Amino acid sequence: MKIIAREIEFSPGGPTQIYHAVDQSDYLAIVARTPDGRFPIVRQYRPALESFTWELPAGMAEPGEDFAEGCRRELLEETGYPTRAIHPLGTAASCSARLSNRIHSFFLETGERIDDFTPEPGLTVELATPSELVRMIKSGEFVLQLHLGALLLAELRSFITLRV
Repeated sequence: MKIIAREIEFSPGGPTQIYHAVDQSDYLAIVARTPDGRFPIVRQYRPALESFTWELPAGMAEPGEDFAEGCRRELLEETGYPTRAIHPLGTAASCSARLSNRIHSFFLETGERIDDFTPEPGLTVELATPSELVRMIKSGEFVLQLHLGALLLAELRSFITLRV
């Protein structure tokens, strides 16, 4: 990532203002559903928050990588679930005030978990039912706004139902 400064002139001949942003790679968010209707979620330590968080499987897009393929890769790496079908949910700004990257959200239907899967060190993988996920959101256990947005897109596009 790098810090970028943009000098903006809002009117011809007017004063310029400098705005700063963080430039980083695009981000992938994955709403996945297993054959039994549960959602793989991951718990990991986030140094920026100095705490563990529950999140959707996700990650940074690799340079030149197709976003859908990146989601397949991330889901398998983080959870051990292969992808049977993938559906784009949309692309959005991750933070229009400070970040220049985009978030690409996808809904993935999974196959059965691979037999020899071992999570990355420091990563916990669980399966949540829709009602468990709603409870986690309401209680503040599941807090990443980017992932709440991906869940909303999946619901609005009729891939999932979170109402309990």
